[in-house]
Amino acid sequence: MVIILFIIAVSASGIAVYEHIMRKRFFRMTDMMLEQILERKEITVSPFDEGELSAVAGKIRRIREKSEHDILRAEKEREEINRLISDMSHQLKTPLSSVIMYSDLLQEETDEKNIKRFVGRMKIQLDKLDWILQSMFKMVGLEQNAIHFEPEYITVRDTLVSAINSTYDKLEKKEIKVNLIPFEDRKLLHNRKWTAEVFVNILENAVKYSAQGSIIDIEVRPFEMYTEIRFSDNGIGIRKEELTRIFGRFYRSRDAENIEGSGIGLYLSRLILEQQKGYMTVSSEYGKGSCFSVFLQNCQY
Repeated sequence: MVIILFIIAVSASGIAVYEHIMRKRFFRMTDMMLEQILERKEITVSPFDEGELSAVAGKIRRIREKSEHDILRAEKEREEINRLISDMSHQLKTPLSSVIMYSDLLQEETDEKNIKRFVGRMKIQLDKLDWILQSMFKMVGLEQNAIHFEPEYITVRDTLVSAINSTYDKLEKKEIKVNLIPFEDRKLLHNRKWTAEVFVNILENAVKYSAQGSIIDIEVRPFEMYTEIRFSDNGIGIRKEELTRIFGRFYRSRDAENIEGSGIGLYLSRLILEQQKGYMTVSSEYGKGSCFSVFLQNCQY
C-alpha cells in the first residue's frame, strides 16, 4: 500500500513537473510568436506542433496576415495621398504664380489701361483656379464614394444641347462648328447635370486641340443594350501608345505641353460614367483627329 501511494505521489509529481514545463514552453512560444508579429517576421512555430500550441499559432498567423494586409493598404493609401498632393500642387502652381505676379504688378501700376488688362488676366487665372479646385473636389468625392447622384432614364437630346450651349463661347472663338447628326431622341440611363459635364469635357478638348474653323461631328448610334454618343474631331490626334493612358488622373500628352489644360477632365468623366453604369472609349489617328464615344444604357422597358 505504501509502495502504491509512493508511486502515485511520484507520478503526480512527474505530471505536475511535465505540465509546468509544457506551460512554460507554451507561454515562451506564444511570446516568441507575438514578438515575431511585432517585428514583422515569419511565424516559426510549425502548424503540426501539438494541439493547443498549433491552434494558437494558427490564430496568430491569421492575425499577422490581417495586420500585414492592413499595413500594406495603409501604405498604399499614404502613397496615393502623397501622389495626389503632389499632383494638386503641380496643377495649382502655375495659376497661383500668375495671380501673385499680376497682384504685384497692380500694386505698382497707375495706368488705367494696364490696370484693366492685368485685372482681366488675373480673373482668367482665378477662374482657372476655381475650375481646377472644383474638379478636384468632385474627383476626390467620386473616388471616395462621398458624392452620390441618381441616374434615371431620361432623353439624351436635352443633355447634348445643354453641353453644346455651355461650350458655345469657346466654339465661337475658334469658329468651330458642331454638326449634330439628326437622330431619334432616346431615353438613356444618366444624370443630366453630370453627364452634360462629361460631354462638355469632350467638346472642350476637341475645341482645344482642333484647328480654327474645323468641325466636330456628334452622332448618336443605338445598339441592343447601350447607345453610343460619338464625338469626332479633326484635331491633332493621340499617339497610339497614349490611348490607354489618357483617362488616367492628371495625365497629359507630351504633345499638349504648350496647350493649357490640367489632365483632370477625362479622368473625372470616367468616374462620372462609372457611377451610372456607362463607359467611354477612344480611337484616334495621330495627326488626323480623335473620336471619343460615350456609352449609356438603353431604357429597359
